[in-house]
Amino acid sequence: MILRFEAATGLARTDLSAVFTLSIGFSALCSPIAGRLIDRGHGPRVLAGSAGLGGVALAGLAVADGFWSFAALWAVIGLAMGGALYIPCFSLVTRARGPGARRAITLITLVAGFAGTLAFPCAHLLSDLLGWRGPLIVFSALILGIALPLAGMAARRLEAEYAPRGVPADEAHETHPTEPDRGLRYMTHPSFWLLAVCFAALALTHGICVTHLLPILEERAVDPDIAVLAAAAIGPMQVLGRLAMLAVEHRVTNRAITLACFLALALAVLALMAAAATPLMLLPFVALLGSGAGVSSIMKPVVTRDILGEEGFGAVSGALAVPFLAAFALAPVAGALIWRTGGYDLVLQTLLAVSVIGLTAFAFASRKGRET
Repeated sequence: MILRFEAATGLARTDLSAVFTLSIGFSALCSPIAGRLIDRGHGPRVLAGSAGLGGVALAGLAVADGFWSFAALWAVIGLAMGGALYIPCFSLVTRARGPGARRAITLITLVAGFAGTLAFPCAHLLSDLLGWRGPLIVFSALILGIALPLAGMAARRLEAEYAPRGVPADEAHETHPTEPDRGLRYMTHPSFWLLAVCFAALALTHGICVTHLLPILEERAVDPDIAVLAAAAIGPMQVLGRLAMLAVEHRVTNRAITLACFLALALAVLALMAAAATPLMLLPFVALLGSGAGVSSIMKPVVTRDILGEEGFGAVSGALAVPFLAAFALAPVAGALIWRTGGYDLVLQTLLAVSVIGLTAFAFASRKGRET
C-alpha cells in the first residue's frame, strides 16, 4: 500500500515511512496506559473502544488531504493499536486464564496469522478494483461492523472469567485496588529490565532480518525469485511453528520453549550468513526465523507472567511493550545505519550478537524470577 499512498497523495516515501514509524511509537506509548486500564477491569472498554477508534481513523485516511492530516490519523491508529492488538489482548487473556493462557493465545495468533496472510492480497485486489481508497473503506467497515462488536463481547466474557478467584468481575478491581501500582513497582525488579532487553533484542533481530532480507540476498547474488520466495515463506513458517508448539506444549516447559525461540533466531542469522556460499541455507533460515518469531509472540506474555507474576500483569506487560515496539520501529533505520558503516556482513554480525544477548538476558531473567 505504501506505493499506492505515494502515487495518490504525492507524499514522499520517506515521509510515509516516518509516519508509519510514528504510529508504532504512539502504540508503544499507549500500551502501558491500556495495560493499567485492563488491570482495573476496563478491558472490554479498552479493546472495543480502540477497535472503534482505529476503524474511524482508517476511514479518515481515505479523505486525508495533506501530510499533517495523514500523520495525525496514523497517530490515532497507533493509539488504537496500543489498545486493540496483540499486547492488550494477551494481557486480558492472561489475566482471565492465568496458567491456561498459552493455548488460548496460540489459537488467537493462528487465526490472526491467517488474517494477516489474507490482508495483503485482499488489499491489492481491492486497490485494483476500487482505487487506493477502496481497501481503507472496506477494512474500516469490517473493523466497525465485525471486529468491534466481537472484541467487546469476547472481552466481557474474559473479564467475567477473571474473578480471582470467585470475585465478581465488576468487583475484582475494587478488591485489589493496589494491583495496577504493582506494575510500576516491578520496574525496579532486575527481571523486568532483563525481559525488556531480551524482548527488544527479539524485535530488533526479527525486524532487521525481515525489512533488509531482500537487499541482503541481493548483495549475496541470490536469484531474485528465490529471495522473494524466501521472504514470502517466513509468514507460513510462523504458523507451522505455532502448530508444532501445540503438539509438544504438554511435554516442554515455557522456559525451554522460549529459550528455543532465541536460539532459533541466532541459528537463523548464522544460516543467513552461510547462504552467501550455499543458497540452500535459506531453507533453515526461513524455518528458524519464522518459527522462532511466531512462537515467541505467544511466549512473551506467558513467560512474563511466569517470571513477574500475575498481579498487575496488564501494567507490566504494557510497560514491557515499550522497548519491544520501539526496537521494532527502529529496526529498518538501525539496519540501514549499520549497513552504511560496514555493509551487510556487519549487519549480520551485529544481529548474531544481539540475538545472543537476548538469549542470555532471558536465561538470567527466568532464573532471577524463580529465585524471588
